[in-house]
Amino acid sequence: MPQPPDNDLRFEPGDDGHVESYFMRGNAPDARRAFWLKATVFAPRADSAIAELWCIFFDAEGDRYFSEKRTVPFSHANFEGDPMQIAVADGQFDLADDGGATGRIDGDGGSCKWDINWQRRDGALGERLCLLPSEKMVDGSLPKSTPLTPYPTLKLSGSFEVFGETFDVSGWEGMQGHNWGEEHAWEYAWGHCPFLDESGEPFCWVEGFSAKTRIAGRPTPLISALVVRRGEQEYRFDRLVDLWRQDGNIDLENYRWTLDIRGPDGQAVLAMEADPDEMVCLGYHNPDGRLSYCLNSKLARVSLRVNPINEAGFECTSEHGGALEFLRNSPDAAFGRVV
Repeated sequence: MPQPPDNDLRFEPGDDGHVESYFMRGNAPDARRAFWLKATVFAPRADSAIAELWCIFFDAEGDRYFSEKRTVPFSHANFEGDPMQIAVADGQFDLADDGGATGRIDGDGGSCKWDINWQRRDGALGERLCLLPSEKMVDGSLPKSTPLTPYPTLKLSGSFEVFGETFDVSGWEGMQGHNWGEEHAWEYAWGHCPFLDESGEPFCWVEGFSAKTRIAGRPTPLISALVVRRGEQEYRFDRLVDLWRQDGNIDLENYRWTLDIRGPDGQAVLAMEADPDEMVCLGYHNPDGRLSYCLNSKLARVSLRVNPINEAGFECTSEHGGALEFLRNSPDAAFGRVV
């Protein structure tokens, strides 16, 4: 049986215990500004499915952050088509190679309006990513939460209207991801970062995670995976069960994630760190009633070193281009408001 398209909706009306997210983000190449948009499906029971529209705009240059969400019954939203077309509240997503997003959210902190277009990049840097070691796992029974990145790098254009200003996002760097499962992971750090050359074009990117899931109700040790693409070359570190070949650390006191991981392609060492003043705390509901807390940054500092087998090693850094998220099971006192 052929595998569904990457952005195909895995939720079917009547499903019990399902969470699913489509998200996109964009970063300014020369300023500490970024945005994050997401459309979700949450179905704790077959008769209670909802859809959500999320929006965050990070303006660390002006120390301003907009974060809001809107919730509607799933029956009032639209998720269909190939390429996927999504409509939730006042937000629309067109998940085609030349797609984008439009929408608006009004909240206590003002309003935010966006009109974003994207173009998929050619070559290996623009090809879809599966972090799992086998494509057979994508729609299998394990893991309980499946990550895919249909568009690891996107060239953006358009605008965001927020804080009473209009921000031109032409030339910003973007990506689009899709994940789904029975519940959110018990705990995780996830990161993605493009590394740009002097002209502002990506020449390399990294994506990975360290996560704990639950088996028979008990959390597992941290399990990690990492993929690096540099030009046309890909380096994979995705042997999830090789715990002795990975050293991941989630430091929630300093909002820092580090991963030293080895595999057939060599070794990779990643460090990502966020400023808590530049993060937003999101509340993610689980079908069992548990609330998970996602600490979300799109302005993380990133350093990467790769030591390939039989090749010269290389290093990449980014001062503010990293998407970094931590999921935990209790709120953080540093964040007074949970979106």
